[in-house]
Amino acid sequence: MKPATPYPMIVIIPAKNEAKSVTQVIQDIQHYFDGTILVVDDASTDNTAQLAADAGAAVLPLCFSLGAWGAIQTGLRYAVKHGYNTAITMDADGQHEAESIPKLLNQLGNACDVVIGAYPERGSPLRQFAWVFFRKISSINLEDLTSGLRVYNRPAIALLASRAATLLEYQDMGVLMLLNQAGLQIKEVSINMRPRTDGHSRIFSSWWAVGHYMMQTLVLCIGRRKLR
Repeated sequence: MKPATPYPMIVIIPAKNEAKSVTQVIQDIQHYFDGTILVVDDASTDNTAQLAADAGAAVLPLCFSLGAWGAIQTGLRYAVKHGYNTAITMDADGQHEAESIPKLLNQLGNACDVVIGAYPERGSPLRQFAWVFFRKISSINLEDLTSGLRVYNRPAIALLASRAATLLEYQDMGVLMLLNQAGLQIKEVSINMRPRTDGHSRIFSSWWAVGHYMMQTLVLCIGRRKLR
């Protein structure tokens, strides 16, 4: 069932070379969401942008790749410019189930600024290792630190669209610490996620990738703690 939309809402999907899954992702969302679907095409070299447009999404093509967070922030800035009060971020690889959208939207409000769809069971040993480490150094005690399925209200959108959130390499710890330091309330809601339809995690594909991720995020966490 689609949620009522008394205020403008937008789904933001960063996508880079997701031609195999983007059409189905958009079609699934359309069953559960009655609002704008925006695909931010992160300089794909395949026909992701055309397939997204054919499926009924608005498409914002980037001239060069900004990475996942850069694409998301571009979408959030679009949301600010066009007056959206609620933004849902989802991946384009088919992991996130569109039927989770109403569940997350129902939790927004009531002193809650951000709702995260949490599925910690998907965590590989590499991912679980990183989660434990960053919970300890950041004091952010969320179960799923890397879920990209999130709902943001207007204050959260404005903060994450601002210069303070620019140049973050990843959307997880930097964004969560920024939200936390601004006093915005974050809530997790348990959901299911599907296996990826294609490819693998850019961050958790190898110990080398995890080491790079953890070093960058560690520097970010230390810097943010010093700014408190």
